Amino acid sequence: MIAVNKQASHTDYTPEEYLALEEESDVKHEYLDGEIQSMTGGTPNHNDIAGNFYAFLKLALRGKGYKVFMTDLRLWIPQFNIYTYPDVMVIKGQPTLQDNRNDTVINPLLIVEVLSKSTKNYDQGDKFDYYRSIPGFAEYILVDQYRYAVKQYAKADDSRWWLSEYQAQDDSFPFVSLELEIGLNEIYEEIDFKWSVGK
Repeated sequence: MIAVNKQASHTDYTPEEYLALEEESDVKHEYLDGEIQSMTGGTPNHNDIAGNFYAFLKLALRGKGYKVFMTDLRLWIPQFNIYTYPDVMVIKGQPTLQDNRNDTVINPLLIVEVLSKSTKNYDQGDKFDYYRSIPGFAEYILVDQYRYAVKQYAKADDSRWWLSEYQAQDDSFPFVSLELEIGLNEIYEEIDFKWSVGK
């Protein structure tokens, strides 16, 4: 997730007001149950890691009945009244659009978030709670941009979530929701960790 600028927040907007404002805005915002928060830019590493993940999934899933999206597609979470922009989403089959909007979906299978210092607690805490309310959501990948470290949360048949962690450059892991395996060397390809300092 890209860092949120708390100073730009405001409360008591309706979802309809938020969507109208978002259509006119040059920057993206999240909507958190009446509050609108602007999203600031990330580091080069944040962008490159998300791009590496997107490119890998886009190529590996070509022709297999999945859609892969990066950053610009909005997600609606109705149980918590939230709009957000995950770094990478995978949808099985066709996207289910919210109220037939062409810019907002409701049915991700897998979500990837690249962590930053300002958002890692939110991404691993409340935001994961929000994501888990989505029917059909089955896998959550959190990627550290400061070192080799990936957390993989996978939903089991009994609806419990299991955590696996990977921290070696030569580690690889299979996706639980996809018939694929990815290596950390692919996720972190051409990443120089000095570019993430301070974010």
